[in-house]
This record gives sequence, C-alpha cells and structure tokens, in this order.
Amino acid sequence: MAQLALMLGNEAIARGLVENGCAVATSYPGTPASEILAAVLQLQREQGSLRHVQWAVNEKVAFEIAYAAAMTGLRAAVSMKQVGLNVASDPLMSAAYMGVRGGLVVISADDPGPHSSQTEQDSRLLAMAAKIPVLDPSSPDHARKLIAAAFRLSETFEIPVMLRPTTRVCHARQSLPLLPVEGPVRSAAFDRDPARWAATPKFRLQLHRGLEKKIARIAAHSDTAPALLHPAAQGKRAVVVSGVAAAHAREAIRDLELEQTLPLYQVFQPYPLHTDFIDHLLRRYEEILVLEETTGVIEMQIADRRRCRGKMDGTVGSVGELLPEVIAERIATFSGKQLPAAVLPAAGGRRPTLCPGCPHRASFFAIRKAAPRGIYTSDIGCYTLGLNLGAVDTVLCMGAAIGQAAGFHHAFKNEPKPRDIVATIGDSTFYHAGVPALIDAVHNRVRFTLVILDNRTTAMTGNQPTPADDTTSDGSDGLAVPLENLVRGCGVTFCRTGDPYEVKSFTATVREAVRFARNNGPAVVIARHPCLLGRSVRDNSVLDRAVEVTEACDGCGWCLEHFECPALVPEGEGEPIRIDPVLCVRCGVCAEVCPKEAIRQCG
Repeated sequence: MAQLALMLGNEAIARGLVENGCAVATSYPGTPASEILAAVLQLQREQGSLRHVQWAVNEKVAFEIAYAAAMTGLRAAVSMKQVGLNVASDPLMSAAYMGVRGGLVVISADDPGPHSSQTEQDSRLLAMAAKIPVLDPSSPDHARKLIAAAFRLSETFEIPVMLRPTTRVCHARQSLPLLPVEGPVRSAAFDRDPARWAATPKFRLQLHRGLEKKIARIAAHSDTAPALLHPAAQGKRAVVVSGVAAAHAREAIRDLELEQTLPLYQVFQPYPLHTDFIDHLLRRYEEILVLEETTGVIEMQIADRRRCRGKMDGTVGSVGELLPEVIAERIATFSGKQLPAAVLPAAGGRRPTLCPGCPHRASFFAIRKAAPRGIYTSDIGCYTLGLNLGAVDTVLCMGAAIGQAAGFHHAFKNEPKPRDIVATIGDSTFYHAGVPALIDAVHNRVRFTLVILDNRTTAMTGNQPTPADDTTSDGSDGLAVPLENLVRGCGVTFCRTGDPYEVKSFTATVREAVRFARNNGPAVVIARHPCLLGRSVRDNSVLDRAVEVTEACDGCGWCLEHFECPALVPEGEGEPIRIDPVLCVRCGVCAEVCPKEAIRQCG
C-alpha cells in the first residue's frame, strides 16, 4: 500500500508534474500559485527528477522557457496566477497556433473572491481566446490526476493545455498516496521547421485553420468528457458544475436528498465543451442550472438562454466566490426544496498592515516627510499596504507605478506648481516589469522620484529569490544582476542607496532625490534592508535596538496614525502607548519617528 501524505493542493499539482515525467518547470511567484514551483523545487532537491526548475523574471519569460522545452519533445509546465497569465498572453496566443511536440501544461491559478489579487478574472476566457483546452480541477487529488490528463491531451493534439485551479483547490489539503516518481526519460530533439516555428502571417493563417480543427476534435475527445455523478438520477432538470463548485454541489445535493431526482454533471474540460454533451443536455432537459467560477464559460457554449440558469440570467451572481452556502441555496431554489436558514458569524479582525519592523514602513515615512504634497504611485506587493500610511495613491498592475508616474508628470507639467511625484516599486517587481517603464521615463525626461523597496526577496509570495541573488532557483551558481547597475544602465544619472532603518539620513536622501527630479528627470533611491521574514535576514546583521516609552508620552496617537507599527499598542485616550514585547523586533525606528521624543532606545 502506498504511503500517504497530507498535501496542499499546490503540492499535489507539483507531485503530479514530477510523477508524469515533467522535465522543465518554470514560474513567477503569485498567490495562489506560488507553492507549486516551490514544491517542485523541494522534490528536485530530494530526488533530482527534473532537468530544470526556475523562478523566471516574469511570467512571459517563464512561459517562453517552458514552451521551448516542449518544442523539443520534452514535457514542460509553467505556473502562475491569473493576472500573471495576462503577462504571458503574448507567447500563449502564438504557441496555440504553432503547437508543441512534448506536452506543455499551463497552470493558471484563479482567485475568485478575490483573496490576494487585483481582479477576479477567469483564465478560461483567455484559454478560449487562445483556442487551447482548459481543465477544471475540483480538489487537490483531482488536480493531481488532471496533470496526467493534461499531458496526454497536449501530446495527442500537439497543443498547450491549461489547468485552471482556484484558490480553494490550491490551498485545500488532502491526504494523498505517494506514487512513484519517474525522471524524464526523453531526449530533447529540435527539428527545424520554419513554416511552423517561425511562421510568417501567410503560414499563420494555415496554422489557425489547423488549430480550429484541433479544437473541434478535442470537443469530441472521450478522455475529458463530462461525467454524470449520480447515474440513477432522473428528472427534467439538471445541474452542471465545474471546478471546486462540483465538490460543494455534491455535498448540497446529498444534504438536500436529491441524488435520485436531480441529475448532476461534472465538467472536467470547460473549453471546448464537448459537442455531444451540449446536444445531450438540450435534448433531455427542460431547465439547466450551471454553477461555475467566475464567468459563464460553460453557459456561453450551451447557448440556450431559454433553458440555462446561471451567470448570464442573474440566477448565479457574477461577483465573488461560489461558497458552499451559496451553491446550496441556488440548488435548493432551482429544485424547489426548502433550505434551513444559515447563521453566519459576524465579520471581525483588523485591517492588514505591514509586519513589525518592516523596512517598507520606514521608507514610506521618509517619503511622506520628503514630499508631503506628493502624488504617490505604487505597485503590486506587500508594500501596497503603504495605503495605510497615506503613501500610496494608485495601484494598477505589475510595473505600473513607473508608467503612471510618467502619466501624472505629463498631466501636471504645465501647471504653475507641478506636484512632486514619488513612485514605489519592489525589487522583484522592478525586475519583473519596471525596467522598460524606467527606460521610457528616462528617454522622455519624466520628472519623478522612484524608490525601489529592496528587501532582497519576493516577500509577498513566500520569499522567492530575485535576479539580485548569486545563486539560481535550484541553488546552483548564478550571476547576480545588481539593481544599481540595472538602474544606471537604463540611463538614470541620480541613483542612491540607503537603509530606511536610518530614518534621518534616508529621509535626507529621498529629499535630495525629489529636488533633483523637479528639474532634471528621474531620480532613483534604492531602499535596501532585508525582509525580516526572508531567508536573507539570516545572512545580514539586524540591528538590536530595544526601545522604551518614557513619561513624555501623552498618548497623542501620532505614532499609531503615521507609523502604524503593530508593536505599538494604544492603552486608551490620554494614556501612554505600550510596546508589545512579543511583536517588537527591536528595530528602534519608532524612536526616530516620535515627534515628542517620547520613545527612546534602551541602554
């Protein structure tokens, strides 16, 4: 009997990759997908089963590396979150036309809710646009099994295949057997075929015709056809589900005792939806309830507005997750059953904030001091929480802090008193998407200050490495790409590096940069201090500067409002604040922040 292990959904996906001979795996970290490549890396360290595993600089590059491997006949996979698929969409569209030799699985983890994303977008819509098949897992075990199906499907039709788990699948846990791991047994071979691999527009037209034929054949592929979960069920109404909604729907139908009277179909391949299945539904049922996240992809392909109930007619909401209680209520209403009223707990908790001792907090404090009337553009990362400190005005997408800073500059440059503009971007995000925007800003003499928040890691998604490291993703020797060199290579003439923990000197540096930018163009300040949660903190000395609250503290709350360190605890109106010794990391920054000098370093 196989040994069992409790696996995160993303770990199950990783296990599925290595169990099925994946030779090359790439990714750019993004929740809820981050743990997939991390788990592959762990398996690689333990068993050495893959040829190459890599955190790439962004999703586009990650896709292109994996795709090239699939062109040589190897099995490859690339993983990302749903907004990362936007970045990879350019090569994705062309790869669908040109196809693959070995299997290519594109794992795009969606985030209905959203829990940690700027959109709720449905990756299946992009799969439809690219004309590639997509598979919807309903559990960690199902995701693992669909990896094998995805590789087979990809190689049968020589086409990239998308696996679309959602947050509830990625972060669920399930006890699964540890199956044998077989290393890649194939040899790479590249057959030159310019009409396919380097096709000009004329040849692309032919490739498009071939792609349409593939999709029609995939829509008849029996291996991925929908399943009737309760074969004995009879009735004039049916429920069609996909993804994690299938797991919730099974429970709801059991609880409502509808197994015999309400047929339940699970769709594994929401695009292309099987043609025979569509015909079967329309021939047999008078009314069909479709439960899927987040958009009505299945519903659109059934294309019968008279009989379909779902997103398109408002029966199922188009915003937010399909939680178990939501699915139960929709099925009960659809079937005419009475559902007991549910009592939901009241929402609680506090708003998210930067960690105690986070260097970004000190950076934002300095920015507010240096440019008090500024416009503050920012980016995607844990530093988005600079919102709480009044130092973030805009957040659009990866790298947009710089592009939007340029837009504000052009909007205000002819005003009598142009506003100072300070953009903040993380080190990993700068490597990911900031470089082209900075080159453009330099070329156009955009007058703004860029603060690169360099905590030496990709902190928000689990402390993955950045190109600043001198080791690669698997721990082998690499070549570091220092931020300073990259910034100066973009043409920036003002580039300074400082430690935000040294509040006074760092504020002076930012102030100098703001003055330079007003007349000369982009100025860059690199705020360098390691993330306290990252592995880099073990390699860097962290200051041990314990502090205490003195009698001068009158409980004015200024530090709580303008600095918001979780270790600073209010004790009531007019009462001195208290320092929580459990949360305090002894960075000592608050001693430099208090305007009344009521906090001082000990000893």
